[in-house]
Amino acid sequence: MNNGVSQIEGLLILPHLKVQGANAISSPLTWGFPSPTAFVGFVHALERRLSGCFGKSFGGVGIVCHGFDAQVSKPNRRQHFIFTQSRNPVYLQRDAPKFISAGTPAAIVEEGRAHLEVSLVVPVLGGFDEKQEEDQFAVEAYDCALSMRIAGGSVLPPSGLRQPKPQWVPWPAVATEQRKAFVRLRRQLLPGFALVHRPDLLAERLVKLRVQDIDANALDALLDITRRNYAPVQPEAEDNSASTSDSVEWQAERRPGWLVPLPIGYAGISKLYSPGEVSGARDDATPFRFVESLYSLGQWVSPHRLTELGQIIWNDSTDSDAGLYRCVNRYAELSEFRNETEQTRTQGA
Repeated sequence: MNNGVSQIEGLLILPHLKVQGANAISSPLTWGFPSPTAFVGFVHALERRLSGCFGKSFGGVGIVCHGFDAQVSKPNRRQHFIFTQSRNPVYLQRDAPKFISAGTPAAIVEEGRAHLEVSLVVPVLGGFDEKQEEDQFAVEAYDCALSMRIAGGSVLPPSGLRQPKPQWVPWPAVATEQRKAFVRLRRQLLPGFALVHRPDLLAERLVKLRVQDIDANALDALLDITRRNYAPVQPEAEDNSASTSDSVEWQAERRPGWLVPLPIGYAGISKLYSPGEVSGARDDATPFRFVESLYSLGQWVSPHRLTELGQIIWNDSTDSDAGLYRCVNRYAELSEFRNETEQTRTQGA
């Protein structure tokens, strides 16, 4: 996939996809909404399926969630919830007779699942000459998506009287027209929440923690900013002066938005092995590297608070020398640039 949002000529809108049984445990430390890597991988697979007929490249994916239903249950006389997990045997199909003849049960992997309703905004590089070609591309892409999986979950056809339809939205080249087109687009994505990346807030929290503890790291900052923190506050007296009593009030810390821990990819923990050097790899034609999950901070933002398309688009980024394979989103960068521009205009006025 190409990550040049400025080069796109149209948007493929896949609205209100219902995903049944998606993987809700996308990393060893987090659970909930699937990782952006699942959606970037889905769009990449969709691009490969459509490339033979249309020859178009995709420029990432925007993720908007309309519904999330974790498959959990509450045990009898318990206050906590547990996953209603599926039990999946782990063995290759060719090894099945071996387990059956020996009477040895295969290892079991229990997976947490969730039902989703999402809309995907896919920038497309390259346009069409006729309206009929645009409609055909949108329908073909939608039909193909219904036969695929997102985060391991099955994509179901829409139900109900008002069934959403896939759309092709021509994307103008002029900045003023792009803003108008994006205003129309974000109305279609309501009600819902767009998933964006907030490494800026994570860096600010790390600086704050290191004032109290110089040894604090990024993981400490991630755990601190995503949990509910309570702090003792001494109530004020009636004359607005500080109270001298020993009583305090415990108040919850206000968060700067709906923040969530977010797995965004993988970091290498070994050297890059040559193809076929490691036995048991998926194939013998691709270099191999052992990796671990890479975490950052995400935020759910209502589409009406977004100002441009690039704020919701996720792209894949690979740095083999540094061993980083991750998804990137420019919400924080574009929002900061917009704020600086507005401040400059205000000072100039």
